[in-house]
Amino acid sequence: MSNTTKKNVTKIGLAVAAVLALTIMSFVQKMNTISSPDQPESIYDLSIKSIDGESIDLASYKGKKILFVNVASKCGFTPQYEGLQKLHETYSENVVIIGIPCNQFLHQEPGSNDEIVSFCQKKYGVSFPLTEKVDVKGKNQHPIYTWLTSKSKNGVMDSKVKWNFQKYLVSENGELEEMFLSNVKPMDEKITSQLH
Repeated sequence: MSNTTKKNVTKIGLAVAAVLALTIMSFVQKMNTISSPDQPESIYDLSIKSIDGESIDLASYKGKKILFVNVASKCGFTPQYEGLQKLHETYSENVVIIGIPCNQFLHQEPGSNDEIVSFCQKKYGVSFPLTEKVDVKGKNQHPIYTWLTSKSKNGVMDSKVKWNFQKYLVSENGELEEMFLSNVKPMDEKITSQLH
Protein backbone atom coordinates (compact mmCIF):
# COMPACT_ATOMS: atom_id res chain seq x y z
CA MET A 1 0.00 0.00 0.00
CA SER A 2 1.44 3.35 -1.00
CA ASN A 3 1.98 6.19 1.44
CA THR A 4 -0.77 8.20 -0.29
CA THR A 5 -3.24 5.34 0.09
CA LYS A 6 -2.28 4.91 3.76
CA LYS A 7 -2.85 8.64 4.36
CA ASN A 8 -6.26 8.51 2.67
CA VAL A 9 -7.29 5.46 4.74
CA THR A 10 -6.17 7.26 7.90
CA LYS A 11 -8.16 10.39 6.95
CA ILE A 12 -11.26 8.31 6.22
CA GLY A 13 -10.82 6.47 9.54
CA LEU A 14 -10.53 9.74 11.45
CA ALA A 15 -13.59 11.18 9.70
CA VAL A 16 -15.65 8.08 10.52
CA ALA A 17 -14.47 8.21 14.14
CA ALA A 18 -15.42 11.91 14.38
CA VAL A 19 -18.90 11.29 12.92
CA LEU A 20 -19.37 8.34 15.28
CA ALA A 21 -18.29 10.43 18.28
CA LEU A 22 -20.71 13.23 17.34
CA THR A 23 -23.54 10.74 16.88
CA ILE A 24 -22.90 9.21 20.30
CA MET A 25 -22.74 12.65 21.96
CA SER A 26 -26.01 13.67 20.32
CA PHE A 27 -27.67 10.45 21.48
CA VAL A 28 -26.45 10.93 25.07
CA GLN A 29 -27.76 14.53 25.11
CA LYS A 30 -31.17 13.36 23.89
CA MET A 31 -31.30 10.63 26.52
CA ASN A 32 -30.42 13.14 29.26
CA THR A 33 -33.20 15.44 28.08
CA ILE A 34 -35.71 12.60 28.11
CA SER A 35 -34.67 11.14 31.48
CA SER A 36 -34.35 14.39 33.45
CA PRO A 37 -37.36 16.73 33.46
CA ASP A 38 -36.97 20.49 33.34
CA GLN A 39 -35.54 21.97 36.49
CA PRO A 40 -38.28 23.66 38.55
CA GLU A 41 -38.25 27.44 38.63
CA SER A 42 -37.42 29.29 41.83
CA ILE A 43 -40.18 30.96 43.84
CA TYR A 44 -37.50 33.46 44.86
CA ASP A 45 -37.46 34.90 41.35
CA LEU A 46 -41.03 36.14 41.87
CA SER A 47 -42.51 39.19 43.57
CA ILE A 48 -45.93 40.65 44.25
CA LYS A 49 -47.17 44.08 45.24
CA SER A 50 -48.24 44.63 48.81
CA ILE A 51 -51.72 45.95 49.48
CA ASP A 52 -50.23 49.46 49.75
CA GLY A 53 -48.36 49.17 46.46
CA GLU A 54 -44.86 48.28 47.65
CA SER A 55 -43.02 45.36 46.02
CA ILE A 56 -42.73 42.18 48.11
CA ASP A 57 -39.61 40.36 46.93
CA LEU A 58 -39.99 36.69 47.92
CA ALA A 59 -36.20 36.26 47.92
CA SER A 60 -36.16 38.38 51.09
CA TYR A 61 -37.87 35.49 52.91
CA LYS A 62 -35.16 32.90 52.22
CA GLY A 63 -34.51 30.90 55.38
CA LYS A 64 -38.15 31.06 56.51
CA LYS A 65 -41.15 29.04 55.45
CA ILE A 66 -43.86 30.95 53.57
CA LEU A 67 -47.58 30.21 53.92
CA PHE A 68 -49.55 31.64 50.99
CA VAL A 69 -53.28 32.03 51.63
CA ASN A 70 -55.85 33.44 49.21
CA VAL A 71 -58.16 35.46 51.46
CA ALA A 72 -61.59 37.10 51.25
CA SER A 73 -63.65 39.30 53.58
CA LYS A 74 -67.14 37.91 52.92
CA CYS A 75 -66.58 34.15 53.01
CA GLY A 76 -67.65 31.43 55.43
CA PHE A 77 -63.95 30.87 56.06
CA THR A 78 -63.22 34.57 56.75
CA PRO A 79 -62.95 33.93 60.54
CA GLN A 80 -59.73 32.05 59.69
CA TYR A 81 -58.10 35.49 59.67
CA GLU A 82 -58.09 35.13 63.46
CA GLY A 83 -56.23 31.82 63.24
CA LEU A 84 -53.80 33.20 60.67
CA GLN A 85 -52.99 36.11 62.98
CA LYS A 86 -52.45 33.69 65.89
CA LEU A 87 -50.22 31.54 63.67
CA HIS A 88 -48.28 34.67 62.71
CA GLU A 89 -47.83 35.70 66.36
CA THR A 90 -46.86 32.20 67.50
CA TYR A 91 -44.52 31.12 64.69
CA SER A 92 -43.24 34.37 63.16
CA GLU A 93 -39.63 33.28 63.70
CA ASN A 94 -40.18 30.29 61.42
CA VAL A 95 -42.86 31.30 58.92
CA VAL A 96 -44.09 34.32 56.96
CA ILE A 97 -47.81 34.35 56.24
CA ILE A 98 -48.81 36.17 53.07
CA GLY A 99 -52.52 36.90 52.69
CA ILE A 100 -53.48 37.33 49.04
CA PRO A 101 -56.95 38.87 48.51
CA CYS A 102 -58.89 37.37 45.62
CA ASN A 103 -62.39 38.08 44.32
CA GLN A 104 -62.76 35.00 42.09
CA PHE A 105 -64.96 32.86 44.35
CA LEU A 106 -68.54 34.19 44.35
CA HIS A 107 -67.13 37.75 44.47
CA GLN A 108 -66.44 37.39 48.19
CA GLU A 109 -63.67 40.01 48.17
CA PRO A 110 -65.31 43.03 46.53
CA GLY A 111 -63.55 45.70 48.60
CA SER A 112 -60.86 48.16 47.63
CA ASN A 113 -57.37 47.78 49.08
CA ASP A 114 -58.17 50.39 51.75
CA GLU A 115 -61.41 48.63 52.66
CA ILE A 116 -59.66 45.25 52.92
CA VAL A 117 -56.91 46.66 55.18
CA SER A 118 -59.44 48.43 57.39
CA PHE A 119 -61.59 45.30 57.72
CA CYS A 120 -58.66 43.01 58.49
CA GLN A 121 -57.09 45.30 61.05
CA LYS A 122 -60.28 46.36 62.84
CA LYS A 123 -61.95 42.95 62.97
CA TYR A 124 -58.98 40.60 63.30
CA GLY A 125 -55.95 42.73 64.18
CA VAL A 126 -54.09 41.40 61.12
CA SER A 127 -50.41 42.36 61.10
CA PHE A 128 -49.00 39.81 58.64
CA PRO A 129 -48.37 40.94 55.03
CA LEU A 130 -51.34 41.41 52.72
CA THR A 131 -50.94 41.84 48.97
CA GLU A 132 -52.83 43.56 46.21
CA LYS A 133 -55.93 41.76 44.99
CA VAL A 134 -55.01 39.22 42.28
CA ASP A 135 -56.39 36.28 40.30
CA VAL A 136 -55.30 32.90 41.66
CA LYS A 137 -56.67 30.95 38.69
CA GLY A 138 -57.60 31.46 35.05
CA LYS A 139 -55.93 33.38 32.24
CA ASN A 140 -54.82 36.27 34.48
CA GLN A 141 -53.44 34.00 37.21
CA HIS A 142 -50.67 35.71 39.15
CA PRO A 143 -47.21 34.16 38.52
CA ILE A 144 -46.94 33.11 42.18
CA TYR A 145 -50.05 30.98 41.78
CA THR A 146 -48.84 29.64 38.46
CA TRP A 147 -45.77 28.44 40.37
CA LEU A 148 -47.76 27.09 43.33
CA THR A 149 -50.22 25.14 41.16
CA SER A 150 -47.96 23.82 38.36
CA LYS A 151 -45.64 20.85 38.77
CA SER A 152 -43.68 22.07 35.76
CA LYS A 153 -42.82 25.18 37.80
CA ASN A 154 -42.58 23.90 41.40
CA GLY A 155 -41.29 20.40 40.63
CA VAL A 156 -43.64 18.80 43.19
CA MET A 157 -47.31 18.75 42.19
CA ASP A 158 -50.14 20.14 40.13
CA SER A 159 -53.16 21.53 41.99
CA LYS A 160 -56.09 23.89 41.62
CA VAL A 161 -57.22 26.66 43.93
CA LYS A 162 -60.71 25.47 44.81
CA TRP A 163 -61.88 28.18 47.22
CA ASN A 164 -60.89 31.05 49.51
CA PHE A 165 -58.40 30.31 52.30
CA GLN A 166 -56.61 27.46 50.51
CA LYS A 167 -53.07 27.33 51.82
CA TYR A 168 -49.68 26.56 50.25
CA LEU A 169 -46.61 25.99 52.41
CA VAL A 170 -43.17 26.64 50.92
CA SER A 171 -40.01 25.51 52.73
CA GLU A 172 -37.08 27.59 53.97
CA ASN A 173 -35.30 26.64 50.75
CA GLY A 174 -38.11 27.68 48.43
CA GLU A 175 -39.54 24.21 47.82
CA LEU A 176 -43.28 23.53 47.77
CA GLU A 177 -44.01 21.38 50.82
CA GLU A 178 -47.76 21.06 51.12
CA MET A 179 -51.16 22.30 50.04
CA PHE A 180 -54.02 22.55 52.54
CA LEU A 181 -57.65 22.92 51.51
CA SER A 182 -59.80 25.70 52.95
CA ASN A 183 -61.27 23.57 55.73
CA VAL A 184 -57.83 23.05 57.31
CA LYS A 185 -57.69 25.78 59.96
CA PRO A 186 -54.49 27.81 60.35
CA MET A 187 -53.70 26.43 63.83
CA ASP A 188 -54.44 22.83 62.78
CA GLU A 189 -51.66 20.42 63.76
CA LYS A 190 -51.27 19.51 60.07
CA ILE A 191 -49.84 23.01 59.62
CA THR A 192 -48.27 23.79 63.00
CA SER A 193 -46.36 20.47 63.09
CA GLN A 194 -44.38 21.67 60.08
CA LEU A 195 -43.41 25.02 61.60
CA HIS A 196 -41.15 23.94 64.49
